[in-house]
Amino acid sequence: MSQSLLTTLCYLEQGGKYLMMHRVKKEKDGNRDKWIGIGGHFEKGESPEECLIREVKEETGLILTRYRFRGLVTFSSGDWQEYMCLYTADGFVGELLPEQMKDCSEGELVWVDKGAIDELNIWEGDRIFLRLLAEDAPFFSLKLRYDGDRLAEAVLDGKPIQLPDRL
Repeated sequence: MSQSLLTTLCYLEQGGKYLMMHRVKKEKDGNRDKWIGIGGHFEKGESPEECLIREVKEETGLILTRYRFRGLVTFSSGDWQEYMCLYTADGFVGELLPEQMKDCSEGELVWVDKGAIDELNIWEGDRIFLRLLAEDAPFFSLKLRYDGDRLAEAVLDGKPIQLPDRL
């Protein structure tokens, strides 16, 4: 039986940095020890924007005031498939207190310099869409097919692309 998930992911921007989560809190976490943006699964009846706003508030306490839908990312591996709505946000209200940075139930929140992200333990496919965000690419559709933890295929706007050299 195949399973499809709907999720959002957001990279909050401030001062040349992205707010990222180091996923170190849950033992059984498909993203364990990885660095990712802020987001999560749709709840019944939610639009992508409602999911985005709720997830950011739940994980950071911040309320988004300006965000941009940047692309649709399709992940697949075996019978598993996920459609992820990818956003960036540079407008938000509230304060991210030091205790919130450490006490998030999903992981540790850290403002990471955009130039240092490549040094972090991130998924190989994330490197592709983070590059597209850095280039301010127009809205895109990116398919990332994994064989276990290894990126096996990447297709951007319907055209296969060269996989990163790190593989």
